[in-house]
Amino acid sequence: MRSNANKNIIYSIVLLLLVAIVYLYRQSNSAPKAESTVLNPNKITLTGNTMGTSYRIVYLDEEARNFQQSIDSLLLVFNQSLSTYIPESEISRFNKGDSLIYDSPFFYPVLVSSKEIFEVTEGAFDPTVGPLVNLWGFGPEGPQLNDSIRIEQLLPLINFDNIIFDEKRVKKGKSGIKLDFSANAKGYGVDISAEFLSSKGINNMLVEIGGELVARGVNESGEIWKVGISRPEEEERQENLYSVIALHNRAMATSGNYRNYYEIDGKKFSHTIDPSTGRPVNHGLLSATVVADDCITADAIATALMVLGTEKAIALQQKYGDFEIFLIYNDAEGNIGSYVSEGLEPFLSFVNN
Repeated sequence: MRSNANKNIIYSIVLLLLVAIVYLYRQSNSAPKAESTVLNPNKITLTGNTMGTSYRIVYLDEEARNFQQSIDSLLLVFNQSLSTYIPESEISRFNKGDSLIYDSPFFYPVLVSSKEIFEVTEGAFDPTVGPLVNLWGFGPEGPQLNDSIRIEQLLPLINFDNIIFDEKRVKKGKSGIKLDFSANAKGYGVDISAEFLSSKGINNMLVEIGGELVARGVNESGEIWKVGISRPEEEERQENLYSVIALHNRAMATSGNYRNYYEIDGKKFSHTIDPSTGRPVNHGLLSATVVADDCITADAIATALMVLGTEKAIALQQKYGDFEIFLIYNDAEGNIGSYVSEGLEPFLSFVNN
């Protein structure tokens, strides 16, 4: 089930580098300041901000080349395509209108990947769910009480089948429908950043944006890259780990409900909205980690698993088998339990705290 979007990445990078020069010049004064550190002649660490979060990229390069400006330019143009927080981005213009002819190389691949995961998960992953997420108070306006009437009005607009697209343009099959790729854009950004580095001959890297990541090759010690999974507790710091995964030439994404929620009259409202009901999910699954061939796929499936819940998540992985999962959940007695798919077991170890 590897996403067809990967076929477009190399083309995307070539076209992007031409466009990025202009954006870098125009926006260098306003772009987020990023930190670049050369730790030794072969290991380069880049850090900065993008997509409302941070990124960290570590790679090994015998030439000690610093790709900070190229990465920042890449992500800058990426945001100009897919960020709903930029009024004149491609996705914002599509949401305001009825159709869009693509300006950038990014819009079509993310549509292809989204369609695939939408179908595989039977609608649990749906990039048209954004208006419901906003209605429940997880958009720019913050927490608000749910409005049952508005939910029923919006539900007919929540269906990715109403998005019609080809390699040149995308249009709406129903007026009023909107797109939001917040559930897979970070993963896609990780993929294109990793592919850019690969195009420069970098074979050993760890690329992370907002917790979604790709690992290739080995670290400076010659070992497989290792990444941690945080304990799913509301007040815990992220460095308080529950488990560690050795990631070998694969991508990983984690989604969870235990930090992003609000509470009204003693009732918690999760940010994960079920597209089929229009309401926050209510089950025991606390976090879902997905390991896949590419990060756009891992990111989207992790979101879908949080909609499905523990049992359906396990069933989905066992049905398709080309991605691995690590689930942390509350059982019927309220105790924390976990599930590791068979293919991931050799690469996962638990942390004793």
